[in-house]
Amino acid sequence: MTQDKKLLVSAIKNGTVIDHINAGQALKIIRFLNLAAQNKLVTVGLNLPSKLMKTKDLIKVEDWEISLEEANQVALIAPQATINIIKQYQMFKKFALKLPEKIEHLLVCPNPKCITNHEPMDSFFYVKMRGQKVEVSCKYCEKQFALDEIKDYKI
Repeated sequence: MTQDKKLLVSAIKNGTVIDHINAGQALKIIRFLNLAAQNKLVTVGLNLPSKLMKTKDLIKVEDWEISLEEANQVALIAPQATINIIKQYQMFKKFALKLPEKIEHLLVCPNPKCITNHEPMDSFFYVKMRGQKVEVSCKYCEKQFALDEIKDYKI
C-alpha cells in the first residue's frame, strides 16, 4: 500500500518557511513576530502530519525574510524549529536556531508586582534551557518562569 504524496500547504516563490513547530504553537509565533502587521501573505498549517514529531505546525510568509535575531526569538517558543529562506521556489538559506541569552522588550512579566508592569520601561529576561523546557528570569523582579507562563507579548 503506497501513500500518495501531496503538498498540504502550497509552495512559496520567495520568503520564509518556519517548519517543525510543535503542534499548537504557530499562532503564538505569528503573534510574537507580529506577522499580521507585515501585510504579507501568511500561510499556516496546524497539526500537519510529521514523521519526526507525529504532528507539527508550519508557517510560510511570502516576500518576507526573517532576520537572525527574529529567528533566534522563535527559538524561545519552538527551539527545534527549522527556518528556511526561499528564493525562486528553492531553499536558499537555512537557519540553525540558537536560543538567545537574553530577551528585551518582547515579553510581559507575569508577576503583577514587577516594576515593568507599573512603570514605562522595557522588560528584560535572561533565557536558559532547563531540561527540555525554556525558562526565563526577569531581571527586575528576579522571578523565574517557564515560557508557557508568559501569556502576553509587547508588540
